[in-house]
Order: sequence, then structure tokens, then C-alpha cells
Amino acid sequence: MDAPPGRYSRDMFGLTFEKILLIGIIAVFLLGPDKLPHYAAQLARLVRQLRDMANGAKDRMRDEMGPEFDDLDWKKLDPRQYDPRRIIREALADEDPVKEQSASISRAEPNPDGAYLKRKRAREAALAALEPAPFDSEAT
Repeated sequence: MDAPPGRYSRDMFGLTFEKILLIGIIAVFLLGPDKLPHYAAQLARLVRQLRDMANGAKDRMRDEMGPEFDDLDWKKLDPRQYDPRRIIREALADEDPVKEQSASISRAEPNPDGAYLKRKRAREAALAALEPAPFDSEAT
């Protein structure tokens, strides 16, 4: 029922053409012929504003990202292409490539002068210099 990545399905937000047509017919009966043109014009205005906002966001993104925006492959960023079942199935089936990769990856030794280790040593020294908290044996 779901469309493959990169293709559009016939139903929008779970609504098929028949359901949208039924909603339109109900709207005609509820609103009546007097108010329907006014609300149809408002809906058209809303759709036009949403489209202009989307185009403005896209133009602003293109201006801020520069030439890299046109080089992006948007299909790779489509979350619909990721099927968790497929990813897990492939990870469980291919155990050997993971072992081969881990054997070829060399881990870098931590820098003893790195900021993290300096902060860690300073924190340990500060904790060692502190006196223990006072203890009141009569407190309840």
C-alpha cells in the first residue's frame, strides 16, 4: 500500500480520492451555495500562502547553503527509504564484514594533554581535596 521511495502514492494523509470527494460533498451540504465560494476562495488563498512559504524557505536555504544546495541528493535524505526490518535483517545476516572492519580499524590513543583528560584530572583533584560532608547522627 505504501509507495516506494521517490514515488507518490494515490492517497494523501491516508485519504483516497473517494474520501476527499465525499468530504467535498458534505462541505457543499453543510456550507450551502451561499458560503461555499467564500470558503473556497479562502482555501485557495491558504494553499497559495503555504506554497509561497515553502518556496521562500527553499530559496532561503539555497541562499544560505550556497552551491552545495544544488549538489545535495535529496533522495538519500528521504526517511521513507529506511526500513528498520531490512536494516536489522542485513545487520544480523552479515556478521563477517563487521568483524573484518573492526580488525582493520586502529584506535587512536587518547591525548594525555587533551582537554577532557585535563578536566577529569582537575575534577578528581578537587574531589580529593574536599572534606567529607558533616554527619549528624541524631538527625532523623
